[in-house]
Amino acid sequence: GDIMYLLMGDIYPEYNEKRIGISNQLVIKAISKATGIETKKIIHEWRVIGDLGRVAEKFTLHKKQATLQSHVLTTEKVLENLRKLPELEGKGTVNKKMGLITELLTSAEPIEAKYLIRTLIGDLRIGIQESTIRESMSGAFFDRDKQASKKIQEAIDKSNDVGIVFEIARKGKLKELEKISLEVGKPIKAMLAQKVVTIKEGFKALGKPCAVEYKYDGFRLLIHKNSDKISLFTRSLENVTNQFPEVVGYVQKYVKGNSFILDSEAVGFDKKTKEYKSFQKISQRIRRKYNIEKLQKELPVEINVFDILYYNGKSQLDEAFEKRTKILRKIITKTPYKLIPSKQIITSSEAKAQEFYKKALEDNQEGVMLKNLKAEYKPGRRVGHMLKINYIKYF
Repeated sequence: GDIMYLLMGDIYPEYNEKRIGISNQLVIKAISKATGIETKKIIHEWRVIGDLGRVAEKFTLHKKQATLQSHVLTTEKVLENLRKLPELEGKGTVNKKMGLITELLTSAEPIEAKYLIRTLIGDLRIGIQESTIRESMSGAFFDRDKQASKKIQEAIDKSNDVGIVFEIARKGKLKELEKISLEVGKPIKAMLAQKVVTIKEGFKALGKPCAVEYKYDGFRLLIHKNSDKISLFTRSLENVTNQFPEVVGYVQKYVKGNSFILDSEAVGFDKKTKEYKSFQKISQRIRRKYNIEKLQKELPVEINVFDILYYNGKSQLDEAFEKRTKILRKIITKTPYKLIPSKQIITSSEAKAQEFYKKALEDNQEGVMLKNLKAEYKPGRRVGHMLKINYIKYF
C-alpha cells in the first residue's frame, strides 16, 4: 500500500500533515556528495535542463567514484529514509538529512536517482492522478468493472488514503471497500462547484426549484467535532485549529451534536462597521502561527455553515442536499458575526434568485451558489449539481 503514496509523489496519505520539506539547495549538495560532481557544475546543468531529477540521473550515470556501499534500493528502504526526514529537528539536522538522502543516492540506478530527487522536491512529473490509480486498481483486481471503479472512488473519497484502499482492493472484495467510512478528525476534501454565467443557465442545468446561497468571499473551513475535540481544516487539508481559537468556542457553543463534520466558509468583517471584508484582508489569519490573540481581535471572522457531511455517528454523504441543509439549520443557533447557517433561499423563480444575487454583491460577497436539492455530497470532486455564479464586470 505504501507504494501508492510514492506513485502520487508522496510518502504518506494525503491527509497526513508531515511533509518532506527539502530545499533545492540541500538536494544539490546531496547530488554532489553522492556523485562527486562539484555543486557549481550541478547548478549549471540544472539551469540548462530545468529538472533536478534529470540532472541527478545524468551525473549518476557518470559517477566519478564507484562507491563500495552500493546496495539494491527497495521501496521499504526509500520510505524508511524519507520518513525520517520530517522527524529530524535541532542541532546537526542538515547533516543528518544529507546523510539519509546521500545513502539512497549512492545506491540508486540513474533512473532511480531521477525519481528520488523529484520525490524529495515534490515534483514527480509523471502525470499520475487519483483517477489513474483508481482505474488501475479496478483493472487489476475487478476486471475494469464500472461498479468497482465507483466503489474504489467512494472509498478514496471517504478515507483520503489510496494505500488503505489498495490493501483492501487487492483482496478483490468490493463489500469490504463499502465498510470504509468517514472518520471525524481526519481531514476530508471539500466538494467543488462548476461555473455558470447566468441564473437562467444555472436553473436549466439543475432544474427547479433549487437552493440559492451566498458565495462567500472567504476561505473554506471544514469543522470536525468528536465529543470534546474540535479540529478545523482548510480546503488543502491543513489543520488550522490553533489559528482560530474563537471558532472552536463558537462551535462548542452554537452547534448541537456530539460528533459532526461541517463544511463552511470563514468570512472576515470590520469590527466597527460590521461590513464584510475580502479574503485578501484576512488571509494572514491562516498563515500566522503567532500573535493569535491580537489577530483575532483585529481580523474577526464569521463562520457561514452550508453543508454537513456527518452527524452523530452517521455519514450524511449519500443523503439529499435538502435533508442535509435541514439538519444543519436545526442544530445551529444562529449567532451573527460568530456562527450562522449560510444565507439561503429555495426557489423556482429566476427573478427572486436574481434579487438574492444582487443582495449577495451588496454584502461584499462573490456571488451565489446554486444547488440541486436531491444531490449527494461528493468529497474532492468538482460536481455539476453545485454551480457558482461569480460577479462579472462587463467593461
